[in-house]
Amino acid sequence: MKKISSLLVLVSFTATAFAQKAETIINAKEVERIERILSADDMQGRRAFTPGIEKAAAFIANEFTAIGLQTVNNSGSYLQSFTMVRPKFISASCTFDGVSVDTRDVIVFTSKENLQINEQSGYETVKIAAGANFMTEARKHINANKNLFVLVDTSFAKTYKGLTRFKSELYKSDYSVVFVLAAKTPARFTVEAKHEFTEMKLANVVGVIPGKSKKNEYVIFSGHYDHLGVMGKDRQGNVLTDSIFNGANDDAAGTTAVIMLAKYFKELKNNERTLIFAAFTAEEVGGFGATYFSKQYNPEEVKAMFNIEMIGTESKWGRNSAYITGYEKTDMGKILQGNLEGTGFTFYPDPYTTQNLFYRSDNATLARLGVPAHTISTSKMDSEPNYHKASDEIGTLDMENMAMIIKAIALSSKGIVSGKETPSRVDTSSLR
Repeated sequence: MKKISSLLVLVSFTATAFAQKAETIINAKEVERIERILSADDMQGRRAFTPGIEKAAAFIANEFTAIGLQTVNNSGSYLQSFTMVRPKFISASCTFDGVSVDTRDVIVFTSKENLQINEQSGYETVKIAAGANFMTEARKHINANKNLFVLVDTSFAKTYKGLTRFKSELYKSDYSVVFVLAAKTPARFTVEAKHEFTEMKLANVVGVIPGKSKKNEYVIFSGHYDHLGVMGKDRQGNVLTDSIFNGANDDAAGTTAVIMLAKYFKELKNNERTLIFAAFTAEEVGGFGATYFSKQYNPEEVKAMFNIEMIGTESKWGRNSAYITGYEKTDMGKILQGNLEGTGFTFYPDPYTTQNLFYRSDNATLARLGVPAHTISTSKMDSEPNYHKASDEIGTLDMENMAMIIKAIALSSKGIVSGKETPSRVDTSSLR
């Protein structure tokens, strides 16, 4: 009886088309159908670079086809494919004004097996000065899609080597970025670097509903569809009797929400802004899918991002509730809650701020660029018993509560989707 009454409370907007469509389209039975397929054993845990994730991508693409979404730029495919390269360092050398530089002070990001540059190669010279946020600036340069020669102030000597962790996998690119730890700017320089590369293919799954009057203003609904795959042992080294990490909550639940929202908005047919529905790959191994996706858009044109992660269990406040990461960074949470007045559903600020969740999920790349990009979740991050375990299976999830959360996202986003409400931007000044 409690389940039925709480569901009725949420859909009390019966006088509006929004609520009527939400009640008709977003239901626990359909949520369970999608969730059960994505988290089935035959998906083999949907680990990046495995046949399991390719099978999951094909299923999501088929759902987008059935819904009638458009492909990005009418490409004919929902798969947003890209290539990662895993470099193996062979050798490097560097000179400043004819004097050799310690190769430990040279870190090269490139997809070229043999890179040779000098001051006449057309590389833009930039500096990371003392007092800057070193890792933020370095990440910005790595993702700039430019050939850059980056001089790093020697005050960063202790943290400089931390850059190498970004080299474990790289996007295949025509651009190279050379970092050198240096106390001066050379008039002449040479850099040579040799690597061997292993290429790896990945793909996001992306569908579009074009806007009516604001086609170049984008609202993104996203979740990641990859998980941990198959593992014989847990992280403590214990042999597992169940080796498939199904990832029902993390994040088949979020991907299910994206598919349901696509179906809802396609049926509603009243979005003034262009809606983008994205299932990201490789979140669990570095967020590569979301990062690549974010590079395809001008952040000023992205008006909001609803990233959905782990909504299959009750939040710390119980049913009919969820939290929004980075709630205080924009007024998006207040806008969403304002549209839920009278429903009995509450969006709370993230209660786990010490875990820095705002910058740990697929919303982070666009948020760092000022986009009001937030993650919606119910996961009890201090006590979620199945998080990153083989026990994260569909039997642990509450389908009716998931349906209610998806409805809440659909109803709360109506002002943003219609173009009548625009959230404030993230203040990025502290990241510079």
